[in-house]
Amino acid sequence: MNKLTLSLLFLLLLTFTLTAQDVKRPDPQPAPETNESFKLGMAGYTFVRFDLQTTLETMKRCDVHYLCIKDFHLPVKSTAEEIEAFHKKCAEYGVTGYAVGPLYMKSKEDIDKYFDYAKRVGVNTIVGVPDYELLPYVNEKVAETGLYFAIHLHGPDIAVYPDAEDVWEHTKDLDPRIGMCLDIGHDTRNGKDPVADLKKYHTRVFDIHLKDVTGRTKEGYSVEVGRGIIDFPAFVNMLREVNYTGAVSLEHERNMDDPFMGIAESIGYFRAMVAATK
Repeated sequence: MNKLTLSLLFLLLLTFTLTAQDVKRPDPQPAPETNESFKLGMAGYTFVRFDLQTTLETMKRCDVHYLCIKDFHLPVKSTAEEIEAFHKKCAEYGVTGYAVGPLYMKSKEDIDKYFDYAKRVGVNTIVGVPDYELLPYVNEKVAETGLYFAIHLHGPDIAVYPDAEDVWEHTKDLDPRIGMCLDIGHDTRNGKDPVADLKKYHTRVFDIHLKDVTGRTKEGYSVEVGRGIIDFPAFVNMLREVNYTGAVSLEHERNMDDPFMGIAESIGYFRAMVAATK
């Protein structure tokens, strides 16, 4: 190959490179759930081993804007100034705290404390786990404050609220603002179908925890969304069918010392199901 040919090839390559650099790349597209009735969020427990800064940076990178606040990020005894600073920091990352919890309640004093906490934080929903005998008092507090109370179900792992049916049976005659946080992974691990339960109990579903699991028994464990047995196309379509307007918040419970790739994979898969089922 002579020098003239080499020179021409070099100029051609240079021209191509400069032209490619001048091409305006398309702006990022809106998230697939943008035009849905529901919103994608993050359950604070996902970041139980990380501080608020890491939480917010991760949410920004994943383009997720709604956070269920855990008390390890915003302690129950926080002052008004600390709560204001928390919200300001969230806003810097485009994040809104939409609820607090899960919060575990063993006494009336716990209930008073956590309802006061929610009012001071400025959210309208508590994700809580009260002992069964405390439900009448929860009913009084909901009537008094106007807050929504979403009972977090836990599958076969603890003695109370194993699945959506159990929450329904214990709340159906109470104030209609008392319902459930439908954890679709735990519901599945208790042998239930979360898609059918969403349809059946949707009037009392005020929050949803998004996860996937490997089985319909206690031995089933949490995996990245899309790697387990939950039928996500059917789940997304059911969200639309019942016109669910709350948050669907990822609660990632695998590799929790280093959850970040799993978080990204789970959010990406869920958004792919939203787009694919349009």
